[in-house]
Amino acid sequence: MAKANPELIAAIEKTITKLSNGASYQWGHMGACNCGNLAQELTQFTKAEIHQFAMQRYGDWNEQILDYCPTSGYPMDLMIAKMLDFGLTLDDLSHLERLSDPEILRTIPKDKRDQLNKNSREDVVLYMKAWAALLRENWLSQQRLEMNLAPEKKLKSAVLV
Repeated sequence: MAKANPELIAAIEKTITKLSNGASYQWGHMGACNCGNLAQELTQFTKAEIHQFAMQRYGDWNEQILDYCPTSGYPMDLMIAKMLDFGLTLDDLSHLERLSDPEILRTIPKDKRDQLNKNSREDVVLYMKAWAALLRENWLSQQRLEMNLAPEKKLKSAVLV
């Protein structure tokens, strides 16, 4: 699962808003599909640029992810690397394209979860909302843990002085 952080959460939430407000969505278009819409937000590339990068090699997002090489110099690999810099993993991208992360799916009510369609705008929005909520919960838990540990660290350093 992605490393929870405010920048990634905000990017997912902006993508949700854009998709909910009618942003271009087409599952078969590398720049306007599930990953393509998030890539637009994280990288600031347009859907046309993302699609152009992807067409320099073969395959959909999952095939591009399987062939990912951070040192290849291919624009698609550079764009994926930029997305990974936000805390995503290659698995996150693969799951997003297929709406398939088991941890995210567990948070979606069974009746909806069993009906998810990877190429449905509404289902992508539902999945991304669940993902953003899960990341936000993870991030808040991390912050609480760090705040609880902070006084202990100060106490240890004071004892050592």
